[in-house]
Amino acid sequence: MSCFPGIQLKQGCSLEFYDLIFYLSMLAGLLMAFSLGANDLANTMATAVGSKALTVRQAVMIAAPLTFVGAVFLGAHVTATITRGVVNPEHIADPKLMVLGMFSALLAAALWVFIASVASLPVSTTHSIVGSVLGFGIVAGGPEVVNWAILLVVVLSWLISPIFAGALAYLIFTHIRKFIFYQKHYLEQARIWAPRWIGLTVLILGFSFVFKTPLYDAIDMGVPFAVFLIVALACLAWAFFRYLINKITRHMEQNVENVEGIFRKLQIMTSSYVSLSLGANDVANAVGPVAVIYIIVRQQELVEQADIPIFLLVMGGLGIALGIALLGARVIRTVGTRITTLTHTRGFSVNYGSATAVLVASMLGMPVSTTHACVGGVTGVGLARGFSAIDLTVLLRIVAYWVLTVPIAALTCIVIFQTLRWTFVL
Repeated sequence: MSCFPGIQLKQGCSLEFYDLIFYLSMLAGLLMAFSLGANDLANTMATAVGSKALTVRQAVMIAAPLTFVGAVFLGAHVTATITRGVVNPEHIADPKLMVLGMFSALLAAALWVFIASVASLPVSTTHSIVGSVLGFGIVAGGPEVVNWAILLVVVLSWLISPIFAGALAYLIFTHIRKFIFYQKHYLEQARIWAPRWIGLTVLILGFSFVFKTPLYDAIDMGVPFAVFLIVALACLAWAFFRYLINKITRHMEQNVENVEGIFRKLQIMTSSYVSLSLGANDVANAVGPVAVIYIIVRQQELVEQADIPIFLLVMGGLGIALGIALLGARVIRTVGTRITTLTHTRGFSVNYGSATAVLVASMLGMPVSTTHACVGGVTGVGLARGFSAIDLTVLLRIVAYWVLTVPIAALTCIVIFQTLRWTFVL
């Protein structure tokens, strides 16, 4: 009988080994959740802070509870394949090696994301996990265990994510300038176009909420009805906000500040949604490997998928919220203020472009990074005002960290895995 409840071990198995690795993996998962919250808060709130729609304190106070709710109540209860397709677990016959490898991958990824957060630079937590699992797979099963085609797609996503999101953000901001700010009666144009953008935003958020969280599978409403419901809600949002904006702006003077104020509220709404989505979608990055270890310890056999127990979702949600509260401000300032100057309309363009890019790519099965999409969106909006609006030094540092993520995470995992392998004589 194991010393943690609900886990029976087969006769002859090393109780001490499994117990120790499980408890250590809990700590590593907590560190990963903390680092994820600290780094990925920039994906949700950087534009709102950069455009001064929210202060850093307000962003933290909004994002922390929303990510916790998203993780616990909407978090993925089943991980994807434990290696995300990068390595084939069938080549690794020993459950002990798999347990040790998952722990090493989790710890290596957590350390890299934590270091990047302290350095105030955004990196992809998903790619950190991919790199770590890659390192473990090569050592445990050899180069033939690696799915090099999948790894190539991951590398290509470094280009796809920021370029796609940047192009969308560029087009959206250019459209807002052309059809609102460059018009003679631009406040009247804002009354016309802002409700349309709100309707389109609700449309994007609706599709994201339904198809990128477990809620859709839980409700099982069917694709046609889900599409009809989302479109109906988008139309209602357009009609309601058209009435509301016309009423609010009826006696307003025509000036840029009043137009920007309309988009400020919309920007806060989109940032809040992305915070909720962060908890729902990314908590598996932190606790997925812990769940795999939990199942292997309980069943004493290799698994490709693992149910995530609710206590691990709670742990992941708390870790993400804590990382946001204690360290989230550092990366927010880099993305929100140091790449280019943001206004409410520019921030809205970034949110809309990056959210749309991630949604479309996810529906096409492309492994894109929300972090890369957000930075690409900020860069795209900056380029709409010319290259001089971009701080290339900051941008190049960010890109360097992106490129280094997979190899550094892989090498760190190899060192940790080999050290533990020799320690336990496996």
